[in-house]
Amino acid sequence: MNVLVINCGSSSLKFQLINSETEGVLAKGLCERIGIEGSQLVYQPAGGEKEKSLASMPTHTQAIKLVLDALVNEKTGVIKSLHEIGAVGHRLVHGGEKFANSTIITEEVIAAVESCNELAPLHNPANLIGVRACQELMPEVPMVGVFDTAFHQTMPEKAYLYGIPYEYYDKYKVRRYGFHGTSHSYVSKRVAQLEGKPYEELKTIVCHLGNGSSVCAVKNGKSIDTSMGLTPLEGLLMGTRSGDIDPGAIEYIAKKENLSLEEIMNILNKKSGVLGISGISSDFRDLEDAAFKAKDPAAIRALDAFHYRVAKYIGAYVAAMNGVDVICFTAGVGENGPETREEICSYLGYLGVTIDPEANKVRGKEQVISTPDSRVKVYCLPTNEELAIAKATVELVG
Repeated sequence: MNVLVINCGSSSLKFQLINSETEGVLAKGLCERIGIEGSQLVYQPAGGEKEKSLASMPTHTQAIKLVLDALVNEKTGVIKSLHEIGAVGHRLVHGGEKFANSTIITEEVIAAVESCNELAPLHNPANLIGVRACQELMPEVPMVGVFDTAFHQTMPEKAYLYGIPYEYYDKYKVRRYGFHGTSHSYVSKRVAQLEGKPYEELKTIVCHLGNGSSVCAVKNGKSIDTSMGLTPLEGLLMGTRSGDIDPGAIEYIAKKENLSLEEIMNILNKKSGVLGISGISSDFRDLEDAAFKAKDPAAIRALDAFHYRVAKYIGAYVAAMNGVDVICFTAGVGENGPETREEICSYLGYLGVTIDPEANKVRGKEQVISTPDSRVKVYCLPTNEELAIAKATVELVG
């Protein structure tokens, strides 16, 4: 079965067409600047050249129509008819407590996702726009929603409750939900395959490190804790997000600067993290160049704080699982940052972690980066959320 995987943002849309039997990507691409002047389609068929074309995309429906037209194009298309698309898998960010698994999308499901919009205002509405657009253009094709939060619904109560009056959980479901679940699930399952061990018997820590970052403890095939919380703001320092912060600091800054709650939240979400600490960039590549090549003290300061926070969460999750078998680095920074992996692992000597400097030079490939005598295996392991979504979709629609 061919599965079209859609990851829809407010002004962008990523897509892949995947053959679920071979797990091969037939085509992939990106619609940029939807609803904005200068919108373009980036399209790449398997084995072909990447094509970029300016195209008017006033709505997401028009963007998806352009994607579908590209897939059946006589010259560079990869299928002859849209009937060759058996299902569409959508990335949906926040499912609250309502969804512990992927689900076939119905009107009831859409309404339930909409009820979680307040918890992910930048993501859920955009995700649903993509669903509606696909339903309009492919009304007979089954749609499946795969939730970022679903994998973490196995967290025990002691891990997800906040230290606030319980009535706020009762009334509003204020708790830790966690995100990047599709990535954490894929990577933890894939490393079990590579290790040749049962998934249900491993203790794995997955470090999904990118502009948005999170760490997850996967014990016996289940997420038991993760660093992001009610929203993607909690946890690690990130590109522009603050991560963990004393709530008292929010009140203090608001009073000193005469800022509203909305202005403070904008600072915490968009002007903080490594961008805020360094004053240079939210892009880790820029910071790594500045820190490791130019020895810029501000870049070094930001990266030192980031590495320290990741190592601290790893240590916490070793305690939570009473041990660890494998540590995996994934996502943009985790897969492509040898220096970042080395710096984080320098804190893990107490676990008997030893990194092989030569193996650690790898970028974007599956590879063990620890030495043979390291007591804990450490991997560089690229994530593949699109394939995970395609697999979940096929499981449901068969």
